[in-house]
Amino acid sequence: MTTRGTEASPQVYARIGGILYLLIIVLGALGQIFIRGALIAPGDAVATGNNIMASQSLWRIGILGDLMMHLFDIPVMLIFYVLLKPVNKNLVLLGVLLNLIQTAVLVTNKLNLVMPLLLLENGDSKRAFEFIRLHDYGFGIGLIFFGFACLVYGYLIFKSGYLPRILGVLMMIAGLSYLTNSFALIVAPTYSGKIFPVLLLALIGELSLSLWLIVKGVKIQK
Repeated sequence: MTTRGTEASPQVYARIGGILYLLIIVLGALGQIFIRGALIAPGDAVATGNNIMASQSLWRIGILGDLMMHLFDIPVMLIFYVLLKPVNKNLVLLGVLLNLIQTAVLVTNKLNLVMPLLLLENGDSKRAFEFIRLHDYGFGIGLIFFGFACLVYGYLIFKSGYLPRILGVLMMIAGLSYLTNSFALIVAPTYSGKIFPVLLLALIGELSLSLWLIVKGVKIQK
């Protein structure tokens, strides 16, 4: 009985991790694409301000969704540590630390979405828009750390033997796509819009990993 419980526990971790990771992806898309993407008018501070004031509840839901996403980050990091520790304990710890820094940066960065609400109460659309742009930069900076975390996780998955190697390759590609997008935003912002679609590669990698953990889990024998 004890042996069975011990053998089953990695699958439980894998499935819970997959579900939480999928929720993170869904909440991230909801906030960044479907809420802020619908309310922010690129280059137009006044229109953006009017959209936010007309849909304050929606804007706040987006912020709350982001915070829930980062809350789910914490158990996912713990689960990655448990699942990948047998491959290389020091490397997975490095990945978790990089991931933790990303989460801390992005949680703090949510203040740049709260400030526009306060500024728009006084009709200051220009400064509100500046904070929204600052949030984009904060998001990009946080994803630098996550990009390196994905490289570490991807390498460990590739070497594990109990998860498909292709998932490791996809996660490493996801890490490179995050790094490419973030460095472009900081170093060459005029080209960042053209490079942004590279994040679709990150979506493919992360979505594949989350679904695999939910449906297949890990190979217990290994």
